[in-house]
Amino acid sequence: MNPDPMITAADIAAYERDGVVCLRRMFDPDWIAVLAAGVEEAMAKPGPHGEIYTKPGNPGRFFGDLDMWQRLAPFRRFVFESPAAAIAGRVMGASRVNFFYDQLLVKEPGTGERTPWHQDQPYWAVSGTQVCSIWLPLDPVARENAVEYVRGSHLWGRAFLPYHFADGSPYRERSLETMPDIDADRSAYDIVAYDMEPGDCLVFQAMIVHGAPGNASASRRRRALATRWTGDDARYCVHAGEVAIPTSDPGLKHGDPMDCALFPRVWPR
Repeated sequence: MNPDPMITAADIAAYERDGVVCLRRMFDPDWIAVLAAGVEEAMAKPGPHGEIYTKPGNPGRFFGDLDMWQRLAPFRRFVFESPAAAIAGRVMGASRVNFFYDQLLVKEPGTGERTPWHQDQPYWAVSGTQVCSIWLPLDPVARENAVEYVRGSHLWGRAFLPYHFADGSPYRERSLETMPDIDADRSAYDIVAYDMEPGDCLVFQAMIVHGAPGNASASRRRRALATRWTGDDARYCVHAGEVAIPTSDPGLKHGDPMDCALFPRVWPR
């Protein structure tokens, strides 16, 4: 149930060049079953950060939650026992990996709400280049319902203003530039997405620009777990103004390594 992940030099090169790499068959069906049970529990009993992003009257349901590992055994088991930490460490070229947080994103059939174009790291109190996410679908995902990435945008050297997904309001007191209107001229950008099966995963760098459409399927859910990981050069970074993560005080000072109970070091084991 916990095979040693095989990460190739080509995988690492793609991640460094493109900011995202799709890895096939990294998680076996047992892990998908563990997480599927956890998702049902999380949706039946949302945590304090559980949120419905679907606007009243709109079709479908877009549900999100954070920090499930702190309260639900399936997610905690995934953090400490699955291949995810090793995948993150090897793709990033890190000698050690700390877990940052987990995020559940469920789009039920017929959900129209899209995930807006954004970068992850401006939402977070962390600096460094060895910061990544693993996006793991629990259902087959067709490309037209998949997360889209602007390939190479992690190398732009630009940080964009975060916005709240629920109402589109900007984060308070953050002096960052506004995200370009990518959908107004999609041909100007190198946009990539992937058909995926459960067990496949995406590993992407925290500054890549990405977003996702709604779930156009009439019958298939789109359940996905995003886990976030940090490596050697990551440091706790206190921003002026609003940040989303962490959701509680980790007890760190600005510039500290990401070593604490809230961000445990999980790899090497």
